[in-house]
Amino acid sequence: MAFNSKNPFLSSKRFSSNAVSRAEEVHEAQIIDYNQEMTLSGTINKTAILFLILSAASMITWWMAFNGMNPILPAFGGAIVGLILVLIASFKPQASPYLAPGYAFFEGLFIGGISAIFEARYPGIVINAVGATLVTFLVCLGLYKFKIVKVNEQFRSVVIAATLAIATYYLISWLASLIFNFTPVHYGNGMMSIGISVFVIIIAALNLFLDFDQIEQGVQQRMPKFMEWFGAMGLMITLVWLYVEFLRLLAKLSSNKN
Repeated sequence: MAFNSKNPFLSSKRFSSNAVSRAEEVHEAQIIDYNQEMTLSGTINKTAILFLILSAASMITWWMAFNGMNPILPAFGGAIVGLILVLIASFKPQASPYLAPGYAFFEGLFIGGISAIFEARYPGIVINAVGATLVTFLVCLGLYKFKIVKVNEQFRSVVIAATLAIATYYLISWLASLIFNFTPVHYGNGMMSIGISVFVIIIAALNLFLDFDQIEQGVQQRMPKFMEWFGAMGLMITLVWLYVEFLRLLAKLSSNKN
């Protein structure tokens, strides 16, 4: 396939039989049982475990924020460590059973910290962002399961192109703000900024369809058992992205009401 999920975990390269075969040859001496195959139910269970770990970790920085402590440092550290674990796992998918829980924990520190900051400024925003993320996930899952939305090459092409455009825009805006000392348009709460947030949320939601499709392909191709952790970790990355974007959008809408 020419285009796949923007998530490095869920690319066809990582879910190919050749990639997994190489991983098995290099790590055949490990305890992981490669004779067991990836299943959909197993991936769902692993996703639930990662969600619980992330939720528990988020309570740490949340508690810190609402007890007079600054959650910025652990939240920022969690984001950095989480990114490092993502990069390692993208090249070492066979290590996902160990890296995925770590990613969920450190990303939870990040999510808890930024959620507490947003909640302190806009009371009630977190529950709304969580609800919006959950509803979006369930709607996309239902549309995919009942084949209302079908993932084909054209669909992948559009979503991947839009995702790369967003990533490029964010990177250029961040670098330009450091060099030229200006505020990017998506930082404000004007109509243009709100429109950008809505667009990014739509693209993040569309990435869920690609994630579902890649996990389904992994099951059909009878990938090794460790790929359940790999797929679950990739899906969590998209959900975290979606949640953060909902937080930003709701914050912009709330600031316009004040």
